[in-house]
Amino acid sequence: MLKIGLLGAGRIGNVHAKAITSHAASKLVAVSDVNQEAAGKLATQYGAQASTSEAIIANSDIDAVLIATSTDTHSDLIEAATRAGKAVLCEKPVDLSLERALACRKIAAATGRPVMIGFNRRFDPNFAALKAAVDRGEIGRAELLSVTSFDPGPPPVSYIKVSGGLFRDMMIHDFDMASWIMGGLPQTVRAVASSIVDPEIGAAGDVDTAVVTLEYADGRIAVIKNSRRAVYGYDQRVELLGSEGLLSAGNMIENTVVKSTKDGVVSAKPEFFFLERYMRAYAAEWAAFVGAVTGSGVVPVSLDDGVNALALAEAATRSAKSGMAVEVATVM
Repeated sequence: MLKIGLLGAGRIGNVHAKAITSHAASKLVAVSDVNQEAAGKLATQYGAQASTSEAIIANSDIDAVLIATSTDTHSDLIEAATRAGKAVLCEKPVDLSLERALACRKIAAATGRPVMIGFNRRFDPNFAALKAAVDRGEIGRAELLSVTSFDPGPPPVSYIKVSGGLFRDMMIHDFDMASWIMGGLPQTVRAVASSIVDPEIGAAGDVDTAVVTLEYADGRIAVIKNSRRAVYGYDQRVELLGSEGLLSAGNMIENTVVKSTKDGVVSAKPEFFFLERYMRAYAAEWAAFVGAVTGSGVVPVSLDDGVNALALAEAATRSAKSGMAVEVATVM
């Protein structure tokens, strides 16, 4: 039985607490948060103890930590936890700074402890099935990937100001998806971005609408589209054209009822947000982490994967500002 310390009791911490306590081979024993009341409430809900991050990391009875704190603390906590001999599952991104993430990777690697980054979309049953079909060669050589990721509405501007920007906060999931599906990093990144959803987002120095093109050395292409506003719900789709066919994974909808009349055909909208769409993915992600820690020790989403996605976010940020393509090798 893995004994787990949860660092962070916010919205995503609550999601992870449910996954931890629902797994037969893991037990939530301690919760920390800068908001002590939130930590106490979540700990009580699941029969754990409220504590501090420092105490959890120092506790030799705790086998692993799940880091769901603010992004600017991730690298420090990864380093501290791995130095203390603990396995780590950390929410994305590794850090707001690529340079800091690279340093963190070096330190964590020296400890030999497993570190997994929380790119939960890899564990969505539909996306996972698409990836498995690619790996089986069912559409031949993958040639053109399209990833659509639209939020139903923008987060508060107060969040935007500390998020690291759309490329590091939102599109980083899609950068990881592209690298996962296409089997590696692109050679160049081209980004076009603007703020047309909410002028306050632009005033805060961020964008809310973006298209990024990833160009691979062998000629393959991936296109990622992001928007902070889709009034009809959480739009999450992947389409992959190959030399021998097409694979696509569509939206999860609120229900499967379809009404067909002389006036037309109407179906339900996509599920409204990530909590509805990806709950199964979070459970599968946690199961994969537990399996890796108790088995081979090789996690399915590594710290390298986290650094690679952050490098693409950095390249996209530079490209959007300069209007020029950016070589990925120049940012690593």
